[in-house]
Amino acid sequence: MIPLVLILLASLVFMGIVARTKSLTSGRKGPGIWQPLKDWVRLWKKGAVFSETTSFVFQIAPSVYFASVLMAILVVSFGHFRGVLSFEGDFVFFAYVLAMGKFFNIISALDTGSSFEGMGASREALFSMLAEPAFFILIGSFALYTGHTSFHEIFQSLHFGSYISYALGTLATFVLVMIALVENSRMPVDDPKTHLELTMVHEVMILDNSGFDLGLILYATSLKFAMYGALIANFFIGDLALYWTVPVFLTVQVAFAVTVGLSESFMARFRMGHNPQFIFTLTSVAVLVFFGVLLIMGKII
Repeated sequence: MIPLVLILLASLVFMGIVARTKSLTSGRKGPGIWQPLKDWVRLWKKGAVFSETTSFVFQIAPSVYFASVLMAILVVSFGHFRGVLSFEGDFVFFAYVLAMGKFFNIISALDTGSSFEGMGASREALFSMLAEPAFFILIGSFALYTGHTSFHEIFQSLHFGSYISYALGTLATFVLVMIALVENSRMPVDDPKTHLELTMVHEVMILDNSGFDLGLILYATSLKFAMYGALIANFFIGDLALYWTVPVFLTVQVAFAVTVGLSESFMARFRMGHNPQFIFTLTSVAVLVFFGVLLIMGKII
C-alpha cells in the first residue's frame, strides 16, 4: 500500500508545482500549489451535462479512464515494497490497462460526433501508438538484464556500478519523462493551454466533458505524472532503507514537476507533422538502452 499512498499524495501537488514553476519563470505571482486540487474538488461537486447526440459510452468513459490509471498504479512498486498487485509480467498489464483507458477516452471523443474531437482523437491514438514501442523496449531491456518481468523484481535487481550502467539509467529516465509528456499531451507535443482547435490534441477531446467527469480526467493527468515519477524514482532507490527512499521519491517527484514546468515555459510546441518523428525518436533511445544492456551482459563482443 505504501507505493499507492505515496503516488496519491504526490499527485495532489504535482500539477500545482508545475503551475507554480511556470508562474515564477514568467515573473508572475501565480496560484498556490493547492489551486489545482481546489479546482478538481470544485468540479467534483458539480453535475455533468451530456449532449443528446452521445451514448452511454461517453458517460462511462471518464470513469473507465480514471479507473485504468488507478489499476496501473497498483502494480507500481517502491523500493522494497511491492505494488498492491505484483506478478510476473505486470509491466505488460501496466501498459495495456493504460491503453484500455486511453481507448475509452478516444471513443468517447468520437461518440460526440464532433469533427474537432475526432481530429484530436486520431492524433492521440497516433501519438500513443508511437510511444508504446519505446516503453516496451526500455522495460524489456531491463527485464532481460535482471531476468525478471515484474516491476518489483526488476527494480530490486538493478545495480548501477559502471559508467555504462549510469548512462543507461540516464537514458531510461529521459525516455520515461518524454513518454509521460506524450501520454499527458504536454509540451512540446501539445499545449494544454491552447485555444486553437486545429492544433489541439487532448484538450479538444474533452471539450464536451463537464463537472464531475471533467474533474476525473484532469486529476487523472496528475496521477499519471506521479505514477511515471514513481517509476523514475525506482531507478535511484535500489536497496536504500525506507528513511532514505521516501526523501528520494519526493525529490524525484518535485524535480519531475519542475522539469515539466520549465519545458512548458521555455519550449515551443512542435509542428504537428514533427510530433511523430520526435516520439518515434524515443524508440531509438530505448534501442540504445537495449544495446547497452547487451554490452553489459557480454552479448556483444
